[in-house]
Amino acid sequence: MRAVLQRVSEAAVTIGGAEKSRIGPGLLILLGVEIGDDRGDADWLVKKIAPMRVFEDGEGKMNVSLHDSGGEALVVSQFTLFGDCR
Repeated sequence: MRAVLQRVSEAAVTIGGAEKSRIGPGLLILLGVEIGDDRGDADWLVKKIAPMRVFEDGEGKMNVSLHDSGGEALVVSQFTLFGDCR
């Protein structure tokens, strides 16, 4: 399992011209899942991402987690994270 995190002021998923999901400030998580990944891998990733302090505090330092910021998360499947371009 691989994930790419991006802090966003807003993000949306649009399929066929129709908006399927939208968030305000938070994290856009591009998630790649491969054969052999299981629930344990997902649980580990959640426990790793949730406490990450990637948002600025009152002093401008990256010292606030997604949970503490009150932000949202949008997870988007991204199989290309396992692509082989050789």
